[in-house]
Amino acid sequence: MNYEDLKAFLDEKVALYNNPNFIETDPIQIPHLFTQKEDVEVAGFLAATIAWGNRKMIITNARKMMELMGGSPYDFVMSHSDHQLERFENFVHRTFNATDLTCFVRSLRHVYTNHGGMEGAFSKGITNDSLQPAIHEFKKIFFSIDHQPRTQKHVSDPVSGSAAKRINMFLRWMVRNDNAGVDFGIWKSISPALLSCPLDIHSGNVARKLQLLTR
Repeated sequence: MNYEDLKAFLDEKVALYNNPNFIETDPIQIPHLFTQKEDVEVAGFLAATIAWGNRKMIITNARKMMELMGGSPYDFVMSHSDHQLERFENFVHRTFNATDLTCFVRSLRHVYTNHGGMEGAFSKGITNDSLQPAIHEFKKIFFSIDHQPRTQKHVSDPVSGSAAKRINMFLRWMVRNDNAGVDFGIWKSISPALLSCPLDIHSGNVARKLQLLTR
């Protein structure tokens, strides 16, 4: 396949999948419930965090989190009381449970109160050619408040060897403006050129077959 044919093939796939019709079957529909930047960030981060397993269940449980936060995720993060956190008691998505969700809400308030919000926190560790060190720095910020050690596994760290697929997906949602109404592109301080697309076995094999990868 020559360059022109490959580009035409990939453009066709972009048009097929990167369009608003895709939203209704994807976890990105959760942040699309909101318009305020901070609501989009909180909803997107929480939805991306639980984005493993059955897609229908991911969406159901992500919507449940939004309902438990009164449909106003950022306001809940910033103004919740300890008593209000008790409503998470029965929440569970696979290994992400009420303890983890409670920690995430408290940590998000810490991020917004002390580190310039999500965009500010992720901007602190950027290098000239990668966002992966920024993920590492964000994790340190996120868990700098008291927390249960078990919750740390729900924020992956590329520096520790993780592909960090879900958090890289979240970053794509926030940073990339696809001009198609799917990704948001609301973080203007981070260049889309720094985004990463971690590969699993299937996507890696497809990329090699198309000669996009040479190793």
